[in-house]
Amino acid sequence: MVTAVAALVVLFFALPLAGLLRRASWSTLWVDLTAPEALQALRLSLVCSLTATTLSVVLGLPLAWTLARTPFPGKALVRALVLLPLVLPPVVGGVALLAAFSKRGLVGGWLFDVTTTGGALSWLPGDGVQFTFSTAGVVLAETFVALPFFVVTVEAALRSADQRFDEVAATLGAGRWFSFRHVTFRLIAPSVVAGAVLAWARALGEFGATITFAGNIEGRTETLPLAVYLLLDSRPDTAVALSLVLLAVSLSVLVALRDRWLERA
Repeated sequence: MVTAVAALVVLFFALPLAGLLRRASWSTLWVDLTAPEALQALRLSLVCSLTATTLSVVLGLPLAWTLARTPFPGKALVRALVLLPLVLPPVVGGVALLAAFSKRGLVGGWLFDVTTTGGALSWLPGDGVQFTFSTAGVVLAETFVALPFFVVTVEAALRSADQRFDEVAATLGAGRWFSFRHVTFRLIAPSVVAGAVLAWARALGEFGATITFAGNIEGRTETLPLAVYLLLDSRPDTAVALSLVLLAVSLSVLVALRDRWLERA
């Protein structure tokens, strides 16, 4: 009976994927994927998701180290705040980004004023920094939802890494930075790669926060998920073809990281 229930659950997950594969127009798949709209969305998605992944690694590594190795008051609250986007509805995340980084937001208005003509940072290129309805806004939204995946993966690796190696390196005269680069980082390097891949996959598939915060502008903010949504009525074959690309990426990430992340979790 247990096996029968498990089989029904697997079927529940498999049927939508089977329906998507059956719906695909395999004879015109390459034509659909190389359509100008599809290539433009794919190019923008790769640029934005890779940029968001880079930011996640650069910003997330010191944050994960702090959460794993540095005691300070309120650490549980800080960790909950950092991991909040994991459970926060993406649309709510987009609304929160609007409240903070739009021209009328908590920080966005001030940032726009100081970067326009006459402002303290008017020497920056462009006529004022504005995240909404821009490619930079897409990167910001994707970083917001992808960064927690990197932090939670690397923090777990730092917690499980044996700190005695660092202590031995210190007794041999190694400084903290040298010890981190040559000892700690080598221990957690596989988890850093796994966290970066997870963050990239999450950024690539982001929809709710992006469309809420950055909008859906062709060539500027229209990433692959947004293109799928837009083309579903007008060009369903192209929408299904792009959906297959996202499906293949997600499945590849899960299969590649099953031993590094999923089984450990």
